[in-house]
Amino acid sequence: MICGFLLIRSFAVAQEYRRRETNLTAFIQNLFPVQTEGIDYQAVYENLYQLYTNPLDLNTATRDELAGTSLLTERQLNSLAEYRTRFGSLLSIYELQAVPDFDLPTIRRLLPFVTVDAQNRSLSVRNPTDHYLIMRVERVLEKQKGFTSAEPDKNGNLPRRYDGSRQQWYWRYRYSRPREFSFGLTLEQDPGEPFRWKPGHYQYGIDYVSFHAQFQNRGRWRNLLIGDYQLQIGQGLILASGFSLGKGTETVAGVRRPSLGGRPYSSLSESGFLRGLTATYSLHKNWDITLLAARNWRDGNVVEDPENQEDKISSLQTSGLHRTTSELADRASLLEQNLGIHLLYHREQRWQLGATVLHTVFDKTLQKRDLPYNRFEFVGKQNTVLGLHGSYLWQNVNFFGEAARSSSGGVGAVGGAVASLTKRFDVAILGRYYARNFHSFYANAFGENTRNSNERGIYTGFRYVIYRKLTLGAFMDYYRFPWWKYLVDKPSQGYDYLLQTTYTPTKKLTVYGIYHEEHKEKNLPTRLSKGQETVETVRKNYAFNADYSPSRIWSFRTRIQWGSFRYAGYSASNGLAIVQDATADFGRLSLSGRLAWFSTNDYDSRQYVYERDVLSAFSIPAYANKGIRNYLLMQYTLNKHLDVWLRWSRTDFRKQETVGSDLDEIDKPHKSEVKVQVRWKL
Repeated sequence: MICGFLLIRSFAVAQEYRRRETNLTAFIQNLFPVQTEGIDYQAVYENLYQLYTNPLDLNTATRDELAGTSLLTERQLNSLAEYRTRFGSLLSIYELQAVPDFDLPTIRRLLPFVTVDAQNRSLSVRNPTDHYLIMRVERVLEKQKGFTSAEPDKNGNLPRRYDGSRQQWYWRYRYSRPREFSFGLTLEQDPGEPFRWKPGHYQYGIDYVSFHAQFQNRGRWRNLLIGDYQLQIGQGLILASGFSLGKGTETVAGVRRPSLGGRPYSSLSESGFLRGLTATYSLHKNWDITLLAARNWRDGNVVEDPENQEDKISSLQTSGLHRTTSELADRASLLEQNLGIHLLYHREQRWQLGATVLHTVFDKTLQKRDLPYNRFEFVGKQNTVLGLHGSYLWQNVNFFGEAARSSSGGVGAVGGAVASLTKRFDVAILGRYYARNFHSFYANAFGENTRNSNERGIYTGFRYVIYRKLTLGAFMDYYRFPWWKYLVDKPSQGYDYLLQTTYTPTKKLTVYGIYHEEHKEKNLPTRLSKGQETVETVRKNYAFNADYSPSRIWSFRTRIQWGSFRYAGYSASNGLAIVQDATADFGRLSLSGRLAWFSTNDYDSRQYVYERDVLSAFSIPAYANKGIRNYLLMQYTLNKHLDVWLRWSRTDFRKQETVGSDLDEIDKPHKSEVKVQVRWKL
């Protein structure tokens, strides 16, 4: 044992780990082999990408930061902490092999997101580990209706059309060093969005501009962040970032939310972030205080209220699209201001107890349409949410919880435990209660709904390593919705469960199978019933996936997934997709492609299949109806500074004449897209 440890330490000193490009899309596909509601996959990808480009230093990362990867069990987190205490800093990433309870599959999954920085650099912005500029342009090759010319009608009015060009433009600049500093700028122009300089309407040429400047660990100032940011605090009932795994194949580790504090925001999702200032200061070695102030212009649908002589907002728009006259009218129509404070007590990474207050003010009244399912929605200009959260680590069991109350009197609460009962067996249990009048605009706690409101439920999950090559995972989630929902005209309930097994006979082959079944109540669509009847629905999904890497150059992925959706008393809608991927990595040149065949009865049985994309982009199209989907992706490294990506994709449909709807409609039975991206590393 000791000899083996010394051998690994010696090997670690002599070797330097070289990080290779990682297929983050494949990583997410393994986390979410079947799509579920309530998860922002784009946000998950963006947070994984930021973690990939700014990996955690294994010698300085906190327990919550490591837990935030959702890749380590409680036992493994404890083992790494004890190893660092006993033997000091790790000399190399290879030394993870010497940490008790760490197996090779776990280490391989962890490698893209961690590092060991053996150099004791001074705190200076002159030594970034990540300094790059990404530029990307993409376009649909077929002309969509919104970009065609049109003749005026008999009254001389022109029909709706997009005001901008057909290209999508994207720029990202990053200059950073993990746990020290980060400067970032993100620019995006969606297809159809015009370049306009109208400061009075908060338009400065490019439609979407996101920026941040962050400094960390400067004396007692643990974190100082200016610009766009999110906060992950407690279990996410008041403040939560987009990186929450929810329900997937990580049936245990993805349940608990770690407290990570303020994080830069650089996603292309144009909502759900704060713009302003946040700072965390260490009052004492066990006490931290976080302050936040933010001022955001939100997109909202403005309606006139003649009776009260004021404008109101009937709904918030989160698409981030500003292509037509009506979309531009909604742009930056609502001013939102936030003030917040968070006080945290922590001790030896075992105890945490925190209190949070967030006060939100709007310059216009929010009031949704007068419909039954909106009866308990937020109405007004101000909202205050107060909450308490805590966690306690006892041996290999982590207890956690959070409770909050909004100005309406509504209460939200979530709590549970995750445990490593043995080296092979991990379990999780979580309960939640979100009142129908609980309003928290930046919440993203565990739940089935897209928002933490009108829900009660209990979740249980486990993961069992039958032996080192075979793993079994499962979860069961039961939930109730005490009030009406959109397209559900009565209180309803449901449940879903997942079974998953992964077999890795060799380093070159990994096979897994998934079964997911979901029961919910929904209104019958008008095509089936003219009444307002609510019935049970059943969705079933199956997936079989095999990854095979016969050599360092070649790798293959074969995937078969099928599923069905059925309204009680009616025939099921069935769907099937067969996908073959191939990748060839020649060092400076990497090529990958896909050929997919799909057939579904209709959109109800659509199949979501992740696709490999250019670095920093994410693709998960819905395969619906009947057709063939394929793409080719090339990455070429010209030198140590410059990388180039080129991606072409096309979907050919059978038995249909057009693709898309409204202004996105293509008057052909196929759709093709091309992307070109360059990255300049300094």
